[in-house]
Amino acid sequence: MSDTISFLAPRADVLARRRQIVEDLADLLPPECLVHEARELMPFETDAFVSYRRLPLAVALPRTTAEVAAVLKYCHRYGVPVVPRGAGTSLSGGAIPQEDAVVVCVSKMNRIIEIDLFNRLAMVEAGVTNLHISESVSADGFFYAPDPSSQLACTIGGNIGMNSGGAHCLKYGVTTNNLLGVRMVLMDGTIIDLGGKALDAGGYDLLGLVCGHEGQLGIVTEATVRLIAKPEGARPVLFGFDTSEEAGSCVADVIASGIIPVAIEFMDKPAIEICEAFAKAGYPLDVGALLIVEVEGSEAEMDDMLGDIVAIARRHGVKTVRECQSATEAALIWKGRKSAFGATGRIADYICMDGTVPLSQLSYVLKKTGEIIDGYGLRVANVFHAGDGNMHPLILFNANDPEDAARAEAAGMDILKLCVDVGGCLTGEHGVGIEKRDLMRHQYAEADLAQQMAARAAFDPGWLLNPSKVFPLEGRAGA
Repeated sequence: MSDTISFLAPRADVLARRRQIVEDLADLLPPECLVHEARELMPFETDAFVSYRRLPLAVALPRTTAEVAAVLKYCHRYGVPVVPRGAGTSLSGGAIPQEDAVVVCVSKMNRIIEIDLFNRLAMVEAGVTNLHISESVSADGFFYAPDPSSQLACTIGGNIGMNSGGAHCLKYGVTTNNLLGVRMVLMDGTIIDLGGKALDAGGYDLLGLVCGHEGQLGIVTEATVRLIAKPEGARPVLFGFDTSEEAGSCVADVIASGIIPVAIEFMDKPAIEICEAFAKAGYPLDVGALLIVEVEGSEAEMDDMLGDIVAIARRHGVKTVRECQSATEAALIWKGRKSAFGATGRIADYICMDGTVPLSQLSYVLKKTGEIIDGYGLRVANVFHAGDGNMHPLILFNANDPEDAARAEAAGMDILKLCVDVGGCLTGEHGVGIEKRDLMRHQYAEADLAQQMAARAAFDPGWLLNPSKVFPLEGRAGA
């Protein structure tokens, strides 16, 4: 993968005009909203993918939609590439810049514009963090459902770009299921509004196209999102199994039975040990795989649902069943799960993959993933959203050893190909970015890719927005 992951060649004409571009941007933005010195640019040279780094030409930090429009209009006029950025938590290289690009970061656009509890919605700027929305309405008994592990830091703009999910997306859906409208600036500076406060809008579903666009159609500056009433109660339960295959089969049968818990999260033995050492969550250490199953509702509803789930788990040889007994214990259980990526980073470098598979193939894919990793002489910790088959194998390696890094990348590509081959797809919530760009042809025929690129070009004919991402670099001339 190292050989195939490359950036578009920097535009020499843009680089030659760098000083003039910076001076022009300084006329459009106040001093505190423009970064251009090399030392100050370093925080923006990569994202959570971290394997690749580039210093951008400059970073714009606009505070308003009008400032975003002014920057994009200027860049469009002079052919300057633009890389949109939220909090930089992308795990697929989606926010890594290019040397000839201006990064437009929405972190200063962090106001909650309106909270409308009667209509159960909130209007927010794109730089508002995911968790801040829930905290703002918690006292009134509401929350914002999508909850990626990075929800403390990730922005709504970034969530919309990648169509992010999280542990509770099994019941409540991912970003696209909780998004009502956006205000977006196109590459030429045009400001458009899609959707709104109504539950549905007439015309083509352009909002559906925008959610998951990976910063290639425009820059979202405001969003209208759904708010959901808090459930009467919620209860996570730990289910321990001897093997990952048993746990995977149990998940498939739970969903096949018609039961939809609010979350089903999976950890294999390496992930259990890593997360327990960090969070002290009380995870059982004598099992080969762990499921965190959370149900919600009244006490009677939760008892009934858990009774059915336990019965299914017993048919699959469940070894441990442990219900949480307090809010503190429940918080610890979720702390362990949501800290998985950071806890893994304490012990090794890792690549986090993001493939989705049909639940009927979950047990098989877990087994084959182990075989792939063993074949490369590596280690893996599996922790993922099992209820919707969204897998996140964390491939451990030594980043200071180029050969080890190359093996890790090759193993990751084989796992993603496996996901596609069993009827799944390359990404569930992390996006394509740079990481999976060269695998797009493994999932899509040329005609499919051409149609997607035509839709993308309709919004940005010059391919100036996030140009090195999502689509293979070869074959773009026809688009």
